[in-house]
Amino acid sequence: MSRTQTDRCPGVLAVHQAADGGLARVRLPGGVVRADQFDVLRTAAADLGDGRLELTSRANVQIRGLAPDAPIELSQRLFEAGLLPSMPHERVRNILASPLSGLDPDSRYDVLPVAAAVDRELCARPGLAELPGRFLFALDDGRGDLAGVRADVFVRAVDEREGLLSLGARGVRVGWSDVAEVMVATAEAFLQEREGQEWRIAELDRGEERILDRLGLQATEELPTAVSTVAAGKHGAALVVTVPLGSLSQEQSAVLAHLGQDLRVTPWRSVVVPAEAGAGLDGVGFVTDPESAWNGVTACAGQPGCAKALADVRADARRVTPRLPRHERPMHWSGCERRCGKPAGEFVDVLAVGNGYVIDGERMGTW
Repeated sequence: MSRTQTDRCPGVLAVHQAADGGLARVRLPGGVVRADQFDVLRTAAADLGDGRLELTSRANVQIRGLAPDAPIELSQRLFEAGLLPSMPHERVRNILASPLSGLDPDSRYDVLPVAAAVDRELCARPGLAELPGRFLFALDDGRGDLAGVRADVFVRAVDEREGLLSLGARGVRVGWSDVAEVMVATAEAFLQEREGQEWRIAELDRGEERILDRLGLQATEELPTAVSTVAAGKHGAALVVTVPLGSLSQEQSAVLAHLGQDLRVTPWRSVVVPAEAGAGLDGVGFVTDPESAWNGVTACAGQPGCAKALADVRADARRVTPRLPRHERPMHWSGCERRCGKPAGEFVDVLAVGNGYVIDGERMGTW
């Protein structure tokens, strides 16, 4: 059975039908989007959807509330803006990159050009359009901010010469000039080794070993244990701006677009802008305080956008979060047990159960 028959990951051409209309997901490899492209997304959300832009845990952007005939117009607008360089590959361009790469003093190597090279190589190979929409590439600039995202193909910078390629427990060093080619070859090897309906390398029996054997590589090096976080506030020449619940209003999107600067969307529902461009962002609902309770708080769509949700989790989160201290762990609000959009790793689990919430397994009733 082909990917197009089984893969339900939304895209621009394969729109998911939610309770509030069509949902389109626009891939942003490396999380990078030019200001003019972001403005195209903003106006498309206003003209064709519910007006809001949603940031996802893979640093992509979603538009909700699309009418049945809207995807055709949306795809044309995005193609003209350069956001759909290859229609067949539009759902498989899942490439994360450290959002502070090259901007923060602790960045060992600027991996964003490598992310762009992976995207070009990916789109240039017709067979890779058959990758599952869940297959994920990730490039870490050496600090470990992406160590917990559970990518299928993960490269962490060692220094300016090499990165450490990992498909699981161990890694193998690869020179930067070869990283993009090896990452894409790894995806090709996965398709060749795929036996049935496996979505990820981890689901393939002995997947790491079989793929590395096919590539003629041997992973023997221990992976670094150091990790870092990307909190709101200034980081060198960059400002990380938290978007509460990852949902941008038209006013907020317009402010970002009118900065006239390239934006970097993060997997933590925040946006990176140049530090000098950040004045006044707090006034339109953005968060730049690293101690704000909003940092790390996420939520699924909830009611009324999702028919399976048992509560309007976003409304409840907006009401409760300002009264809470900041948690050391991320906090995710889920409208049902599917927990869509949950963060990687440990998090405070706020689950709607119809007549209240269960938090980390303990019933809390209503707030």
